Amino acid sequence: MASYRKRGSAWRAEVAKAGIRESGTFDTKAEAVAWATKLEAEIDAGRRRSYSKVQKTLADAMDEYLEKISPEKGKHEWNTTRIAFFKEQMNFVGALVRNVKPEQIADWRDSRLKVVKESTVNRDLNLLSAVFEGARNEWKWIHTNPVHEVKRPKDPPPRRRRVSDEEAQVMTAALGLTDGSAIQTTQQYAAVAFLIAIETGMRQGEIIGTTRPNLHLAQRYVHIPKSKNGDARDVPLSARAMALFDRLPDIKGEPRCFPVSQASVDALWRKVRKKVANGQPQFADLNFHDSRHEATTRLSRKLNVLALAKMIGHRDIQSLMIYYDETAAELAARLD
Repeated sequence: MASYRKRGSAWRAEVAKAGIRESGTFDTKAEAVAWATKLEAEIDAGRRRSYSKVQKTLADAMDEYLEKISPEKGKHEWNTTRIAFFKEQMNFVGALVRNVKPEQIADWRDSRLKVVKESTVNRDLNLLSAVFEGARNEWKWIHTNPVHEVKRPKDPPPRRRRVSDEEAQVMTAALGLTDGSAIQTTQQYAAVAFLIAIETGMRQGEIIGTTRPNLHLAQRYVHIPKSKNGDARDVPLSARAMALFDRLPDIKGEPRCFPVSQASVDALWRKVRKKVANGQPQFADLNFHDSRHEATTRLSRKLNVLALAKMIGHRDIQSLMIYYDETAAELAARLD
């Protein structure tokens, strides 16, 4: 028989039958009873089996995810870094994956919220949920995903930071880029990448990862083999973007347009930004990724919605709207 207990305003149902032990939290007792009744019927019909012999830990599930699922994702490198962090920070990674409770995940969520923003915690919960889904759907190690029972923190409003022409000029000059100068230092490569980002809406990693075989200046586009969402896409280039790519030295034996690492570009950006902000405080919150907001907003004046979504690499308009930040004053100027 299932057991039920009220916790605060919610009802928790627990089923222990034929070696299977599962629990769930619901808004009403009726929902809890319906869930438990259905589960017990599935057990009686043989459609559910006990996973008590599966001696796999959460760490094992993370390793399996990185090996078999993550490589097909556009964020594989990020997944690898975050899972390494999980293994260091989560005190329950050594527990059997079937024994991990929603309460443990909720406690971890609360501790992280004291250190990082809600959006960061939600991204980590998304990845953790994907690991449990792999254990549930792909490898049949568990019946349920405990992350589904954990309340998500509310994301803050989308970032609305834009990049003015003056700010772009100040930052690129601080990075050592001048008109007609040869591109030699990592700082100068970072400056060119930032200007290309404003022109195209490409992400920093996409720009730094561009190779000569994927750059088609004659046809005015650059091919991105894998975007953040895992899709490939071709990004059309404006005359300004073409000129910026054309400034990059063609180094013999080097297939990369930017022979620098993304980590170096990111570190130098932060270092130079801090230096600039000492005299001009408004630069303190200027991120490289703000270029994507600026590019999307500028390109919206030239392209229709479908063309803009295709160029930026978004599958739906809702995602596109996160980066579209045209002000009411700018819209009013276009009405006359």
